[in-house]
Order: sequence, then structure tokens, then C-alpha cells
Amino acid sequence: MSWQSALACWFLRRQFLPHTRRLEISAEHARALTARRAWSPRVPRGWQLREQYGERDWPLRGEWLDPEGTVSAAHIPAIPTILYMHGGGYYFCSPSTHRAVSFGLATRASARLFSLDYRLAPEHRFPAALDDALAAYRRLIAAGALPQTVVLAGDSAGGGLALATLVALRDAGDPLPAGAVLFSPWTDLAATGASLSTNDGADPMFSGPSIARAAKLYLGEASATHPHASPLYADMRDLPPLFIQVGSTEVLLDDARRVAARATQAGVAVELQVWPKMPHGWQLWTPFLPEARRALDDAAAFVRRVTPVRGDTQRSSATSMV
Repeated sequence: MSWQSALACWFLRRQFLPHTRRLEISAEHARALTARRAWSPRVPRGWQLREQYGERDWPLRGEWLDPEGTVSAAHIPAIPTILYMHGGGYYFCSPSTHRAVSFGLATRASARLFSLDYRLAPEHRFPAALDDALAAYRRLIAAGALPQTVVLAGDSAGGGLALATLVALRDAGDPLPAGAVLFSPWTDLAATGASLSTNDGADPMFSGPSIARAAKLYLGEASATHPHASPLYADMRDLPPLFIQVGSTEVLLDDARRVAARATQAGVAVELQVWPKMPHGWQLWTPFLPEARRALDDAAAFVRRVTPVRGDTQRSSATSMV
């Protein structure tokens, strides 16, 4: 564990953990707190950021990060596309708060990336976020992206949403993407993982009981074991390869481990990495944590492995990293 990671854990224990121990969740307070503390990296050299937040942009409401010169339709089938879903418990954060991880993943993978601005609870409860993710994926395919060059990715709630999107696409008979990258995914909104208790106090970011409280804000009256809300309970058969990273002291450790086990039993190719003593979603601390940089290197290597493209011209042209 680097000194930078130790410092990040100290900061989270002092500044973030006390908020998760409160009995009441305020989406408005969480959004305001995140807006004040969010750090956003510069757009990497050789890349361009396109923000799409107009009403007419739905279902692709959010922001693109593209290698320069790849926006034209002719380039779309020849370069991998990452559809990214940010974390935040389904009730706060946005594409802009997660640019460190999305920029870092895209540049390392030499892939164009779309970060989805899905609707948030409690104004829009389940399945609003899933509906937005499904619509965004289908629009990407309709616009010319080949399913075998698309990877879904996300952290925390966004990681669970990415996996739920895979399940829902499979259930609907849609062509599936090449794979999914899941950072500290929240996959069990019923809050039954043993690590919610065993890692309570060791996790510098979340208390175990906070997970069930956050789930209620998103679910409303929906079942916590619905497979499209909690993909842990889904049939995992015929899903594409999964790449999962989680910290050993996270209260959500078992959300990742159990999904990996169930998917493996169903015949899905799974790579699970459990990183010692890393905080929840540590990839967001790029470029400050060396562990975050290494984690994104591994995730980007997975994206490259599962998305063969026509030639390597776009991959070799994108060399700047966050």
C-alpha cells in the first residue's frame, strides 16, 4: 500500500465515512458535497471532449472523449467504444465527477468513450437508470458501432448498472458487447454480503448499514433481488467476459466475489482482482495513486484484448494518459 493510498484512506475516514453513517440519506446534500469537492482533470493531449446535455441528446446524454480525428462515421467501426456508467449510489455524481477514471481508461485503451448521464434517484427510481443505459447502448449500435468493439464499464453503482445492462440485453435478445469492466461493483441491493459486516470499520469510505439505506432510495417499491436491479441474482449464462476489481477491505467485497463466482459457474470468462487495502473505487484517484494507475492499466489491457479492431492506427495514435 503506497503512502498516497494511505493518505487517501485517512482523508476518506475523516471526510466521507461520517456522512455514510447517518441514518438519513439526503441526495441533495450528497450532490452539493460532491460538486464542491470534485476535481476534474484536463482533457488529455490528442483527445477532444464533447458534452451533450441537451434534451435532444437523449439517450446519448452525457459526454464523449474521442481521439482527435475519429469523430466521423467512417471511423466508428474501426475503434473500440467504451460506454461508461458513473458511480454514486444511483442518486448523485455525474460524468464530470468521474472524468479521472473515464479519461484514464479511455486513453490507456485507445478507445473512444461515452460517459452516460443516466437519470438519478429519488426523482427517477429503478428501472430509470437501466432504461437509459439500454437506450444508450442501442443508439451506439444504431449509429454504427459494432457490438464486438463495445465494452461496458462502470464503478460502484455504475458497475452494477453495467452488469445489469448486460443481463437485460441478453434477456431481450440484443447483440451483446465484447465485455464489461466493473470497478468495485454494487451488485446486491438486498445487502446480504458477509463483507458488509466483516469489513465494517475496515472500509474507509462506507459503513456496512449504509448500503441497504442507499438501496431503498433507488429501489422504491421494487424488489431488491430483481435481477435487473441486483445482477447478483441474475442468470449469468452467455454473458461476455467480465473484468472485476475490488479492494480487500471494502464492504462491497462480497458483491464482487459472489458475482465472479456465479458467472464463472455459468461458464463466463471472469478476471477478478482483489487489491489489498484499497478504498472503494480507488481508480477515481488517478493520477494521484500509483495503485489507481496500475489498476487502469490492467483494465485497459482487458479492453484491448476483447475488442479486436481493423488495424491499429487509432490505438497507436492515442498515447497521452491521464
